[in-house]
Amino acid sequence: MVRIRLRRMGAKKKPFYRIVVADQRSPRDGRFIENIGTYDPMTDPPTINIKGERAGHWLSVGAQPSDAVARILLKAGITDEEGKLKVVEVEEAEAAPAEPEAA
Repeated sequence: MVRIRLRRMGAKKKPFYRIVVADQRSPRDGRFIENIGTYDPMTDPPTINIKGERAGHWLSVGAQPSDAVARILLKAGITDEEGKLKVVEVEEAEAAPAEPEAA
């Protein structure tokens, strides 16, 4: 099974995490499929950077987030309280016809 989980980086007592897509059988800091973001709990407030489009893609094809990543995705606004993807309506700019410039 494919999981979205945290990969620990950083120095001793100064953790920094990458949010990665990995096979469930891989070790925590081992092999992964794709890096989709970062999480830094040492800042105040904690810093979360996630490629929302990629996270949505992996969730849509069946990847399961770990408990910690599920909370991070909820805070980032990618999923709702039930763990389902939020449907984000993209506001399209009004497509005005391009006017040819007079020379």
